[in-house]
Amino acid sequence: MKLVVYNTLTRQKEEFKSINGNHVGMYVCGPTVYGYPHLGHAKSYVCFDVIYRYLSYLGYKVKYVQNITDVGHLVGDIDEGEDKIERQAKLEQIDPVEIAYKYENIYFDAMASLNVLKPSISCRATGHIIEIIDMIKTLIEKEYAYVTEEGNVYYDIKKFKNYGQLSNRTLDETLSGERIEIASDKKSNEDFALWKKAENGHLMKWPSPWGLGYPGWHVECSVMSKKYLGETFDIHGGGMDNIFPHHECELAQSEAANGKKFVNYLIHNNLVTVNGQKMGKSLGNFITLSDLFKDFDPIVVRFFILLNHYRKPTDFNKESLEEAKKNYEKLTNSVNNLRSALKNIDDENKTDETVDKLKENFITAMSDDFNTGLAVSYLFEASRLINKELTEDKNITKLLALNNFITECAENILGLSFKTNKENSKEQELIEIINNIRNKYREEKNYEESDKIRDELNNLGISLNDRK
Repeated sequence: MKLVVYNTLTRQKEEFKSINGNHVGMYVCGPTVYGYPHLGHAKSYVCFDVIYRYLSYLGYKVKYVQNITDVGHLVGDIDEGEDKIERQAKLEQIDPVEIAYKYENIYFDAMASLNVLKPSISCRATGHIIEIIDMIKTLIEKEYAYVTEEGNVYYDIKKFKNYGQLSNRTLDETLSGERIEIASDKKSNEDFALWKKAENGHLMKWPSPWGLGYPGWHVECSVMSKKYLGETFDIHGGGMDNIFPHHECELAQSEAANGKKFVNYLIHNNLVTVNGQKMGKSLGNFITLSDLFKDFDPIVVRFFILLNHYRKPTDFNKESLEEAKKNYEKLTNSVNNLRSALKNIDDENKTDETVDKLKENFITAMSDDFNTGLAVSYLFEASRLINKELTEDKNITKLLALNNFITECAENILGLSFKTNKENSKEQELIEIINNIRNKYREEKNYEESDKIRDELNNLGISLNDRK
């Protein structure tokens, strides 16, 4: 079965062919860690988690790299104003590094709740300042960038003839674009910042050939994707709001610096709305995941996201989520009834013609640009077959085949979970027992053993917070 993906760069579906055999390099733009993760994060990272899982299922060894933007992302995605993290640090009256660390942990906890696998490599902008400066030097040497008297470095997009190829914008359309701020020291209004001089009072700053400063937002991804995946790699992903200016700028600076094609496939998920409106704090409809999880199980939220194709917009509203919850509960009941019936039967790798066809349809849907909406429909068909077999035929071979289908397709590929409340409760009880043992070690000042337990739990995706 050939895998076909939609390439934003060519604006068409293409057969996926990796650069290096069964190895795939995938880079996905991660969050800027200055606030609580929200619905947009859930949509994007659930979608790319499924892409990661499906590529792995097809036999590819995927190196999945996701960055953490912990410096350089200015308010409004522009070249003037405050860094988002510095602004939040002032509001909370704590160090910017603490802000980044705080919200990074909250982000990963939210992703774990959604059963999103951790990337192979999670890299931070602040950990790559040396490499960022090196790439900027290269761009200056190749005359794609220039240094101003104020100590800023800008990319001269008129020097890159293909600027606009991704977003399909002409150069004139970028001149007064809503996300390009005019700075007095630019040669042209559309040029974007690679390095910014740190003004007095700016906390996050590093020495450079151009004075104390900090990197622009776009350059970090060019640097980190190159470091971990090479000058040309297979897949670059992100939300549609990243197409311009972020990915357009990445493409321009990477190809100028490296003299090679940046990436073969650019994949973008569509955005989310809330009750038909664009989500925004100013509109009063901004929903964080922590608030959403108070009313809906995170796996139900994941299931709801997968009901739509990743390239279609997802509208979050309570009625639709309630409907998804009901349908997921029915599916969960079918799966748990099935597994209860097979509790004392060896889980052999049984095959059945009807189930084989079901799996074939599922794989066909997923191989057509990761069509999870269609793939989920085959889970409902499996649920119908399960209920029929349990009440009528009780064909053990078919039941075993259906269980394998659920494990392989629903759980391993789509990342769904069918744990009962009882199972979740037992898991929580076990964590409490282990934590109590750890606390006893801490009381005895046996920090070596207590830290060992904490680290082992962390490896399993369970974080312990020792703060008040």
